[in-house]
Amino acid sequence: MSDLEARIRHWFEHIGEMTPEHVEARRDVELVITKLDDGQLRVAEIDENNDVLVHEWVKQAILLLFRLRGMETTQAGPFEFHDKLDLKTDFARRGVRVVPGASARRGSYLSPGVIMMPSYVNIGAWVGPGSMVDTWATVGSCAQIGANVHLAGGVGIGGVLEPANAVPVVIEDGAFIGSRCMVVEGARVGRGSVLGAGTILSPSIPVIDAETGDEVSRGYLPDYCVAVSAQRRREYPGGEFFLPCVLIIKRMDEKERHSKVALNSLLRDHGVAT
Repeated sequence: MSDLEARIRHWFEHIGEMTPEHVEARRDVELVITKLDDGQLRVAEIDENNDVLVHEWVKQAILLLFRLRGMETTQAGPFEFHDKLDLKTDFARRGVRVVPGASARRGSYLSPGVIMMPSYVNIGAWVGPGSMVDTWATVGSCAQIGANVHLAGGVGIGGVLEPANAVPVVIEDGAFIGSRCMVVEGARVGRGSVLGAGTILSPSIPVIDAETGDEVSRGYLPDYCVAVSAQRRREYPGGEFFLPCVLIIKRMDEKERHSKVALNSLLRDHGVAT
């Protein structure tokens, strides 16, 4: 454990006493936020066992920040903001393209080659190189977005700060998340996988293999799968109802993984827009 981690854990034990006047705690917390902003630290990552490893103390620093910062009014051109946290800046040096109407909070990390259409990235989030956050997409607090990911228009990637050990949403390298999808509550999309438009993925929604009818997981779409929103029939004392599920309609081979034309055709065959 580093000295900085030990100090953050100590301050977090006394979070109820934290105010903007606590200079020592604020110094340590601001250092963590700077390291998050520059990509030297991250909230979570995939470990050698392919599990999501959460760096709890980093999330604790973000939670402390809200106690140690007061409300401030800032200006960005004609726009006024009143908040505790400032916005990310210096995009040209970072190699990031940010279209007017897009914003990211300081303490999020945008890798070189990221493109932000009018969209939003919250504190603690990580967006990998070459990824696009398309129009009206949002990346919630602490969400981890891999390299060469496309978050299509209106996608909602959920955020999670509390509790500090909660697993954030993870979208792995090369994934495509279709328009108006929602991926929330620590759900995970594997490498190269595709979610058809309008799909909701959460730990309470089963992921089912269309070929076998078996439930594969809850809240986790495995690598190189194409999945769409579906329903399954369930009977209750009050009647028969159709509950949401995520249906894997294809497991891709190497060629299909890189063919957007083939993927679009496949989704259209199943009546899903992209």
